Amino acid sequence: MCPHQPPCPSHDAPNRDAARTVARHPEQGWSLLCNGVVVFEDTGELLPDGGVIAPHRPVVRPAATSA
Repeated sequence: MCPHQPPCPSHDAPNRDAARTVARHPEQGWSLLCNGVVVFEDTGELLPDGGVIAPHRPVVRPAATSA
């Protein structure tokens, strides 16, 4: 159970990434959130129930050029 006020979002909530970080390991490229989600620097996620969220980096599109 989350001790924070307001409580962190659960691991199955759409905003699960908003949970507080409880352990950081930047040298290994991951952090553990209060809700049990492990987030990786490539934006992938490992859920506490064993589920996997593929990396979801924003798509950068080239700027339109004017002719």
